Amino acid sequence: MDKVSKNKFSNYKFPHENCIFKNEEEGILLYKEDCILFMDNLIQIYPDGIFDMIFADPPYFLSNGGITCHAGKMTKVDKGSWDKSNGISQNHEFNLKWLSRCQKLLKKDGTIWVTGTHHVIYSVGFAMQQLGFKILNDIAWEKPNPPPNLSCRYFTHSTETIIWAAKNEKSKHFFNYETMKKINYGKQMKTVWTIPPPAEDEKIFGKHPTQKPLKLLERIILASTKENDLVFDPFSGSSTTGIAAVKLNRLFVGCELEEEYINLSIKRFEDFIKNNKKDISLFKELA
Repeated sequence: MDKVSKNKFSNYKFPHENCIFKNEEEGILLYKEDCILFMDNLIQIYPDGIFDMIFADPPYFLSNGGITCHAGKMTKVDKGSWDKSNGISQNHEFNLKWLSRCQKLLKKDGTIWVTGTHHVIYSVGFAMQQLGFKILNDIAWEKPNPPPNLSCRYFTHSTETIIWAAKNEKSKHFFNYETMKKINYGKQMKTVWTIPPPAEDEKIFGKHPTQKPLKLLERIILASTKENDLVFDPFSGSSTTGIAAVKLNRLFVGCELEEEYINLSIKRFEDFIKNNKKDISLFKELA
């Protein structure tokens, strides 16, 4: 008997326009669209929210002529025009714009995770306070073996901050406490996470300049969602959030504008689906 195809989005209304990749059986919708426009349209359909969790890796605004070390060589920090600063006021206004829309699209007990370096994370945190989010935790993601500081005038940058927040003060957020404890060898998990950067097999089709490791997104999604929950990423990039979500049997919706990263995402999704990698997830066994 042929396998009956199941549309995991059958209970939702998502726009057809600009959907560049769709696999309803696996639970994947990827849009090539400005996330502000996409969210404005979706708010008209779901004014009380739709997403259980949002992960956002917004522009850090650090591609402004600085230098860093890559593969032992000095290189410019230039990730693309999307990462250039427009000044403190405009950068903060942008953060308010996309965060306010994310807040509206979260379900009443939904949560959002936002990652960033010091270039952007303080603006994000202040914007969250202005909008009335309830900040739950700030995670320090420690990266082993970070690139050295070439100027020798600062400490070596080895962490990023990830803010976890609920929609508002009335939210009763979900936290998968017992699973986090199992992962942490039977002890309460702390807010310092040591996780290596993306492994080589996560970059076989190319890489995004701010690509996050799959293990980081698996932990975030498992900590704050249940199976079949709906996860959104407004700055999808190479779609690590999407791979982690589907791997853990969650539904994923993402937005990305850059053609290069759309193509990279599609290759990653197709490879993931073909090889059925979700069956080997440690986190799936723990959930």
